[in-house]
Amino acid sequence: MKVDVLVVGAGPAGLSAAAELRRLGAWRVLVAEREAQAGGVPRHSWHTGYGLRDRHRVLTGPAYARALAGTAIRAGAEIRTACTVTDIAGKTATIASAAGVDTVQAGAVLLATGCRERPRAARLVPGDRPSGVMTTGELQQRVYLGGQRLAGPALVVGAEHVSFSAAVTLAHAGARVVALVTEHTRHQSYAAFRAAAALRWRIPVWTSAGVRRVVGPAGELEGVEIADVRNGNTRFVQCRILVFSADWIPDHALARAARLAIDPGTSGPAVDTALATSADGVFATGNLVHAAETADIAALSGRHAARQVADYLSGRRGVGPRVPIDVESPLLWISPNAVAAGTPPPVGRFTLRTARFGPRGRLEVRQDGRLLARSRSQRLIPGRPVHLGASWLGAVNPSGGPVKVSAPGLTGTPQG
Repeated sequence: MKVDVLVVGAGPAGLSAAAELRRLGAWRVLVAEREAQAGGVPRHSWHTGYGLRDRHRVLTGPAYARALAGTAIRAGAEIRTACTVTDIAGKTATIASAAGVDTVQAGAVLLATGCRERPRAARLVPGDRPSGVMTTGELQQRVYLGGQRLAGPALVVGAEHVSFSAAVTLAHAGARVVALVTEHTRHQSYAAFRAAAALRWRIPVWTSAGVRRVVGPAGELEGVEIADVRNGNTRFVQCRILVFSADWIPDHALARAARLAIDPGTSGPAVDTALATSADGVFATGNLVHAAETADIAALSGRHAARQVADYLSGRRGVGPRVPIDVESPLLWISPNAVAAGTPPPVGRFTLRTARFGPRGRLEVRQDGRLLARSRSQRLIPGRPVHLGASWLGAVNPSGGPVKVSAPGLTGTPQG
């Protein structure tokens, strides 16, 4: 099978890219999705707030997913669900499904496989292996797609936006949320989220606390051991449900199988501002390159990638110099992580993450010791995006050294 563009992943980024590619003249666009339905995570996120930036109206998650899929289909994209892209070699992909195995030769490939939360095993939490332990994604699928009711006390690990969403889902399913637990000194979400959780459901946030052991020797969760990270004191907390939230990682298995260069900070494919990877004709977008932004930001990233792919197919985009971008502690990563000459990043800005809380301050951008820009003043909060405008791109020397982004004065700040 030959296509103009193979899009891997039918979440907000992939569906938005597919629709835009068709609008820009790509003749055959195939979207491959391993789930039974297109739409990605919003399908099982029943809360509202989706679509403001890309569709300019507020929708629930399922309504947003349907809208994205409908737009892509009406644009003429072909969406194939319940199939898995098992291998990519250059621009040739192998797709497996219940119907068999197909080989797809594409003019360009766009990876939009999104991200996932690290499960308990990846967080190295020891103890027994009982039922009742899950991530937010699994919780929402059980409750909103499977209609499952949950009873008993529940504990949520994490205090980011999605952690409060997990607490709401648990309350909707009938569970009693004991608390949100974070090793940081304060929660990482917006004050309104924290206030709503405290007032509506009376859910406390336990700070400077970490889960150290899972207890359930008979196969059912009995509770967890929680340690105070400041002094090491532990206590046992009873619960029947344990939800590990946030701590996102790109779903990069296919990118690694394709031997794409991986950025050590994001753990996703290294991409320049055109969202081009290290392989010719292979692009990456959405939360695969910046885990995890909101769905509408991922959708806008998909549109940006579509424009770059269209330029590549038409021959307007060649292989040019790429200047890498590095970050200094306490910053963890930046996306995109390289500069492609003449191309701004998606939505005109770079996205960064920090490992520590910090006071309001400005980021600095330098190349070979030369100051290129200072950002507006902003707070550094773990798990929350830090944004850097792109007005300095024209000052980058294409033949110079890497661009360095730092947060002066915060190096060595104790973790919050």
